[in-house]
Amino acid sequence: MTGIHPLDLTVIALYLAAVIWLGHRASKGQENNQEGYFLAGRKLGKAYQFFLNFGNATDANGAVSAASLVYQQGVSGIWIGFQLIFLNPYYWFMNTWFRRVRLVTMADLFEDRLGSARLAMFYALFQIASAVFVVVGFGNLVTYKICAALVLKPEVSWTAEERASVEGYAEWRALEEAMEAGSLADPVAMQRLTELRESDARGELSSYVTALDPIQFYIVYTLVVGIYVILGGLAATAINEVLQSAIILAFSVLLIPAGFMAMGGSGELAQRVPPEMFQLLGSAGGAQKITALSLFALFLVSLIQINGIIGNMGVGGSAKDEFAARFGAVTGTYAKRLMFILWAFAGLIAVALYHGENALSDPDLAWGTLSRTLLGPGLLGLMITGVLAANMSTVAAQTVSVSALFVRNVLRPMRPDMTELQAVRAGRWAMVGALGSGVIAAAMLNDVFSAMLLVQTVSVPVGAAVMLMFFWRRLTVPGTWWGLLVAISLTVLGPYLVPQVPGVRESAALTAQVEIEDGLTEAVFFETVVRSEEPDTKYVFIGQGRLHLELVMLDAVGFDVAGMTPGGRFASRFFVDAALPFIVLILASLFTRPPEQRRVDQFYGRMKTPVSPTPALEAAALAETRKDPSRFDHTKLFPSSSWEFTRWNRVDTIGFLACCAFSGAVILLFWSLLRWAAGGF
Repeated sequence: MTGIHPLDLTVIALYLAAVIWLGHRASKGQENNQEGYFLAGRKLGKAYQFFLNFGNATDANGAVSAASLVYQQGVSGIWIGFQLIFLNPYYWFMNTWFRRVRLVTMADLFEDRLGSARLAMFYALFQIASAVFVVVGFGNLVTYKICAALVLKPEVSWTAEERASVEGYAEWRALEEAMEAGSLADPVAMQRLTELRESDARGELSSYVTALDPIQFYIVYTLVVGIYVILGGLAATAINEVLQSAIILAFSVLLIPAGFMAMGGSGELAQRVPPEMFQLLGSAGGAQKITALSLFALFLVSLIQINGIIGNMGVGGSAKDEFAARFGAVTGTYAKRLMFILWAFAGLIAVALYHGENALSDPDLAWGTLSRTLLGPGLLGLMITGVLAANMSTVAAQTVSVSALFVRNVLRPMRPDMTELQAVRAGRWAMVGALGSGVIAAAMLNDVFSAMLLVQTVSVPVGAAVMLMFFWRRLTVPGTWWGLLVAISLTVLGPYLVPQVPGVRESAALTAQVEIEDGLTEAVFFETVVRSEEPDTKYVFIGQGRLHLELVMLDAVGFDVAGMTPGGRFASRFFVDAALPFIVLILASLFTRPPEQRRVDQFYGRMKTPVSPTPALEAAALAETRKDPSRFDHTKLFPSSSWEFTRWNRVDTIGFLACCAFSGAVILLFWSLLRWAAGGF
């Protein structure tokens, strides 16, 4: 552990021992049944629901991504994650639905509402793969990226390739500085700058060399998570969230005072950071991607995808009553929104400290570099512990959900005679497989920004299906199949699989670029386009990263995609992601046979039956609903339609308005702090 002080190692070791002990403690007296293991017996009150929601929503990915995006784009970049503040009023209702449905996994919803075990299995397999390779793998990647910036390899141990990478980076930054100053007139130097820009686009340049081996790190980190979550299931995860939430708060605060001290005071931010980087929203033109339009598009996909994520049933369904589910969802996620403000200021501090020749080769290293340069022994260990705690909490909750999906919706159809004890044992083995696959996924990922956008959109198709299951009686099994398969093919898998077809990456039409400002260009359809030198001194352009099929489709139907601003193209991608699944789901359902009336009536009757405070009252209420599933139909907003929206009661209205007010207050606080930091007050 080169460069890590023994005091830091002690802090890390104590934390790891604590979470393992808590997992062991939670496993004692645990019910050996699926509700006990996967849903903590549906006994979690308001306090545990707060910590479970806060820990599940808050991870080091958010901190690192926020700091990285602010470092690249200014504060407007934070909206990729911070825009979820507009969802908090929706959470006031959403977690109630997942508690009232009274199921164990999200896949159970497809079988219960539509009567299709195959759809349930498809959802389970797709979301297991998504959670393992996107959420767990992404979490592992971010954790490694931070720790890698803290554990550096001594210069005397660099290989020739590593030395060339660091020296090339330093040369590139010096030439960029000369270009910005207008003093780069030499044609040879200009050519060299072009070559180094290409090398940077390929990821060949770096400002540092880490001594931390990624695979070894992933294995140790995963073992610790695995031990406590496999022992105690969701109960162990909820108990650990209490400890981890306190550490998350500490690691979010640490860098702010240390950064101000390193600069010589908070007033230095206004002197060192360009004014436009304090703006909450980018302008409609120029190179800004996060504009008001793109923010609205991001909100739409977030609103849809949040309904389809695998943890909904585990988090909402584990609450002892509806109010606990509501309270935990709203307060836990609001706590995360406040963390975003701290993370944004950490990004601004990184802009102030690391610019010009000192600029970072990889923006994803902003958080880790700040930690290494600003924190002393003990505090650095607390920072690493916070990173571990933040990601472990999310990875643990995701792993429990993956395990539940595998056992109930993949294994159970093949082994219907499986006992409760066998199901719990199978769930533990499923966790081993999920965590091991997360190590492989992390090794395949590299860019935090791209991975974060994938996290935002991967569940949009299934989220659209879940929303229609809750609100539209006419949704059919064939319509759901069509909607899921088309949307997943075009917006989730296609953008990564189509570029593997020979000739696609070299297509002159798909590698089109446009100039955005000051001679800078941006790829239209790919994430980036680089120039590949050929042996005969000729070159071709090659697309790299994600192929934005959404823009390809818009271009094919006549939209001038190349003529849009960067923000317009960015927003258009998400508008297509949001609209496409609904269009296919609704059209396909209207042209196929309506669903079974009795099943639909029973489902909506149960969804309108409030959760009772005791098991006896709960059983009696559900029995009454089974006899008369229409007994709550007087609450429908549109009585004679297929839409199952219900009228709000007093608790619904007061809670919604309070959430709206609090969301506005948090945004106002954020804006005021930015004005103060920019010298506006």
